Amino acid sequence: MSLASEERTIIMDSIRDIPDFPKPGIIFKDITTLLGNPKAFSVLMDHLTNRYLGYDLDYVAGIDARGFIFGSILADRLGIGFVPVRKKGKLPYTTVAEKYSLEYGFDEVEIHIDAFGEKKGAKVLLVDDLIATGGTAKAAVNLINKVGAHCIEACFVMELGFLNGREGFESEVYSVITID
Repeated sequence: MSLASEERTIIMDSIRDIPDFPKPGIIFKDITTLLGNPKAFSVLMDHLTNRYLGYDLDYVAGIDARGFIFGSILADRLGIGFVPVRKKGKLPYTTVAEKYSLEYGFDEVEIHIDAFGEKKGAKVLLVDDLIATGGTAKAAVNLINKVGAHCIEACFVMELGFLNGREGFESEVYSVITID
């Protein structure tokens, strides 16, 4: 299920461009204005809910921090559990970690070792606000699969297509909006 043209316009018009953030030459796509726009936010969440109703998911996992917003609301709407994928050192229980490359160095994300309970092969949807180079999301997919679940799709509100971040995923990738 893809986004209707009118729905795309509503969502895109609610996202603010911030030039030269976080550094000169970058145009930052600020979704805080989408979150503050009840109509646009509802259009987005209705679209995601309708898309994933028939997927028979067990969990939604969201990437720290904006993925928590979209993912937890979607999980609630689907009547399933939510699992946070956090930056290193933020989860209180035993975790599994995955490193990924940044432009200059590495970072790490973690998930609780028992995040998906006793359900082996749990079907999981990964959600985040943006896919750029894809490093964080690929690490999150690896973590989900490493703890015995199965990430069936990675979903993003927005994709910066010109960065080719979707290449090399071990799951399907869906982006509500792609910017080339």
